[in-house]
Amino acid sequence: MGSELIYRGHEDESQQQSDAYSPKRSKPWLPVIRPIRYLLREQRLLFVLVGIAIATLFFTLLPPSSPPPPYSADSLFQPDDSTQLSHRVSYQSNHAAGFGSFSSGGKIPLGLKRKGLRIVVTGGAGFVGSHLVDRLIGRGDSVIVVDNFFTGRKENLMHHFGNPRFELIRHDVVEPILLEVDQIYHLACPASPVHYKFNPVKTIISFCTNVVGTLNMLGLAKRVGARFLLTSTSEVYGDPLQHPQVETYWGNVNPIGVRSCYDEGKRTAETLTMDYHRGAGVEVTYNIGRLFKDLLENGVRIARIFNTYGPRMCIDDGRVVSNFVAQALRKEPLTVYGDGKQTRSFQYVSDLKADGFVHFICKVEGLMRLMEGEHVGPFNLGNPGEFTMLELAQVVQETIDPNAKIEYRPNTEDDPHKRKPDITRAKELLGWEPKVSLRKGLPLMVSDFRQRIFGDHNEDSASITMTSD
Repeated sequence: MGSELIYRGHEDESQQQSDAYSPKRSKPWLPVIRPIRYLLREQRLLFVLVGIAIATLFFTLLPPSSPPPPYSADSLFQPDDSTQLSHRVSYQSNHAAGFGSFSSGGKIPLGLKRKGLRIVVTGGAGFVGSHLVDRLIGRGDSVIVVDNFFTGRKENLMHHFGNPRFELIRHDVVEPILLEVDQIYHLACPASPVHYKFNPVKTIISFCTNVVGTLNMLGLAKRVGARFLLTSTSEVYGDPLQHPQVETYWGNVNPIGVRSCYDEGKRTAETLTMDYHRGAGVEVTYNIGRLFKDLLENGVRIARIFNTYGPRMCIDDGRVVSNFVAQALRKEPLTVYGDGKQTRSFQYVSDLKADGFVHFICKVEGLMRLMEGEHVGPFNLGNPGEFTMLELAQVVQETIDPNAKIEYRPNTEDDPHKRKPDITRAKELLGWEPKVSLRKGLPLMVSDFRQRIFGDHNEDSASITMTSD
């Protein structure tokens, strides 16, 4: 038994010696020979030659295309009728911007297209948002509107339905959303007292995007490397002790008042935005593949919006201009709270059009210049013209009904006594200032309200020719 084991062991040892690895001689021509053998097998070379012959015959028989027209400056800078207006608007918008083109490539010559951006506008079905969407679509960008229609209206955007560069998503921004975009205009928030007092707890915690919604949009901007613009409000100044208000003023806000759900919510949103700018790095931390983008291409921007009026305002939202206009049209007394000596500044919402040209003015243009500029902000965007409530009531009387009566009621809690923006920074750094006076902008708003309240439309008032003053 033992000898057999010893014999087997010797056998295994001899077998291992015979199976020892011995490298084969290298064949230097093998990388060349293998492809040739592959082509020669199964007539592959024949099929290749036949394919080349067919392709040559096809391109030989193909009729030659007509040569391009000779270059001329006239043909380059004179678009056809269908595109002339849009190109004119695009060029004028760049020319009027003052600080340069909306795109990074400089001003766009008349007749040449700029590369459109992919932009999301939260709250884009609302009063200001819908006017912003109009401008962005007209500029040639692709726009995604995200709105839950708490205060927004589909009617504000219906003229864009069917446009391939327009998308509408019914979504509450308190829930995260994943989109691939270049810019984010964050406007989603009920801005009138009637709306934000309707559910104050939801306003500050979730709905109004002042906290959760702003965090979600900042997170989206960080993930995709998009530039982010927060539309804040003059309410961050509260009942100001400094007049007019500059951006460095910290404000005088009652943190437990009836307006604080909106005031403090917006202040918190500004805090979050600046924290992302300084720490989390919306403009320094990006998705993979975007780590080294220039700081001027992406980042955060903050605009503090003062009282705004114009077409598409909610008729019964409780704001003073819409209240007065609706009451005067309905032959109701104009309701003035307190003694009527509180002051406000009123800016027109968007562009005024006359003779096919666009006069670039007011709030929407200010937002776009801020987004395309290189400054973070905050910037005051408002009209420094100051009116008391009684003076505003008189302008409404002159515009609609000189016989409209004024009715006084007790003032509301924490109503600011004075409000007037200092827009020096916007003038110097953005090249922006409002050009439309209250008396010129109010008739367009009145025409819109008259149509929505009564269903009629006065062509004369709708086609009022407006100019910058």
